[in-house]
Amino acid sequence: MATKTKQEIALPAIIDLDAIDGVRDSLIDALEEGPVTVRAAAVERVSTNALFLLMSAAETARRNQFDFAIEAPSAAMSAAIERLGLDAQFSGMMKQ
Repeated sequence: MATKTKQEIALPAIIDLDAIDGVRDSLIDALEEGPVTVRAAAVERVSTNALFLLMSAAETARRNQFDFAIEAPSAAMSAAIERLGLDAQFSGMMKQ
Protein backbone atom coordinates (compact mmCIF):
# COMPACT_ATOMS: atom_id res chain seq x y z
CA MET A 1 0.00 0.00 0.00
CA ALA A 2 1.29 3.45 -0.88
CA THR A 3 2.38 5.58 2.04
CA LYS A 4 2.41 8.81 0.01
CA THR A 5 5.81 9.78 1.40
CA LYS A 6 7.60 12.16 -0.94
CA GLN A 7 10.61 10.47 -2.53
CA GLU A 8 13.64 12.25 -4.00
CA ILE A 9 15.98 10.78 -6.58
CA ALA A 10 19.19 12.47 -7.71
CA LEU A 11 20.15 11.65 -11.28
CA PRO A 12 23.80 10.84 -12.01
CA ALA A 13 25.95 13.06 -14.23
CA ILE A 14 25.79 10.56 -17.09
CA ILE A 15 22.58 8.68 -17.71
CA ASP A 16 23.47 6.24 -20.48
CA LEU A 17 22.69 2.57 -21.04
CA ASP A 18 25.09 1.61 -18.24
CA ALA A 19 23.30 3.83 -15.69
CA ILE A 20 19.69 3.49 -16.82
CA ASP A 21 18.95 0.24 -14.95
CA GLY A 22 19.86 1.81 -11.62
CA VAL A 23 17.76 4.90 -12.35
CA ARG A 24 14.84 2.70 -13.40
CA ASP A 25 15.05 0.62 -10.23
CA SER A 26 15.15 3.76 -8.07
CA LEU A 27 12.13 5.19 -9.87
CA ILE A 28 10.14 1.96 -9.51
CA ASP A 29 10.81 1.86 -5.76
CA ALA A 30 9.99 5.55 -5.32
CA LEU A 31 6.77 5.39 -7.34
CA GLU A 32 5.48 2.66 -5.05
CA GLU A 33 5.79 5.05 -2.09
CA GLY A 34 4.21 8.27 -3.34
CA PRO A 35 5.11 11.58 -5.00
CA VAL A 36 8.54 11.75 -6.64
CA THR A 37 10.95 14.63 -7.18
CA VAL A 38 13.86 13.93 -9.53
CA ARG A 39 16.88 16.17 -9.04
CA ALA A 40 18.51 16.75 -12.41
CA ALA A 41 20.99 19.58 -11.82
CA ALA A 42 24.05 17.31 -12.09
CA VAL A 43 23.14 15.76 -15.47
CA GLU A 44 25.89 16.31 -18.03
CA ARG A 45 24.78 13.75 -20.61
CA VAL A 46 21.45 11.95 -20.98
CA SER A 47 20.43 9.25 -23.43
CA THR A 48 17.17 9.27 -25.35
CA ASN A 49 16.17 6.08 -23.54
CA ALA A 50 16.63 7.80 -20.18
CA LEU A 51 14.31 10.61 -21.25
CA PHE A 52 11.70 8.06 -22.31
CA LEU A 53 12.15 6.36 -18.94
CA LEU A 54 11.38 9.64 -17.17
CA MET A 55 8.30 10.15 -19.33
CA SER A 56 7.12 6.65 -18.46
CA ALA A 57 7.72 7.27 -14.76
CA ALA A 58 5.69 10.49 -14.95
CA GLU A 59 2.82 8.58 -16.56
CA THR A 60 2.98 5.90 -13.85
CA ALA A 61 2.86 8.61 -11.18
CA ARG A 62 -0.12 10.22 -12.89
CA ARG A 63 -2.02 6.92 -12.99
CA ASN A 64 -1.26 6.40 -9.29
CA GLN A 65 -2.37 10.00 -8.60
CA PHE A 66 1.07 11.02 -7.34
CA ASP A 67 2.96 14.19 -8.20
CA PHE A 68 6.08 13.79 -10.34
CA ALA A 69 8.54 16.63 -10.84
CA ILE A 70 11.98 17.11 -12.34
CA GLU A 71 13.74 19.73 -10.25
CA ALA A 72 16.39 22.10 -11.61
CA PRO A 73 17.18 20.32 -14.88
CA SER A 74 20.70 21.03 -16.11
CA ALA A 75 21.35 22.90 -19.33
CA ALA A 76 22.53 19.63 -20.92
CA MET A 77 19.31 17.86 -20.01
CA SER A 78 17.14 20.75 -21.19
CA ALA A 79 19.07 20.88 -24.47
CA ALA A 80 18.58 17.15 -25.04
CA ILE A 81 14.85 17.47 -24.42
CA GLU A 82 14.61 20.38 -26.85
CA ARG A 83 16.79 18.70 -29.49
CA LEU A 84 14.54 15.62 -29.46
CA GLY A 85 11.36 17.71 -29.66
CA LEU A 86 10.09 16.52 -26.27
CA ASP A 87 9.39 19.96 -24.79
CA ALA A 88 5.63 19.40 -24.61
CA GLN A 89 6.00 16.04 -22.88
CA PHE A 90 8.30 17.48 -20.21
CA SER A 91 6.74 20.93 -19.76
CA GLY A 92 4.38 19.98 -16.96
CA MET A 93 6.96 18.19 -14.86
CA MET A 94 9.93 20.58 -15.05
CA LYS A 95 10.51 22.77 -11.97
CA GLN A 96 13.24 25.38 -12.04
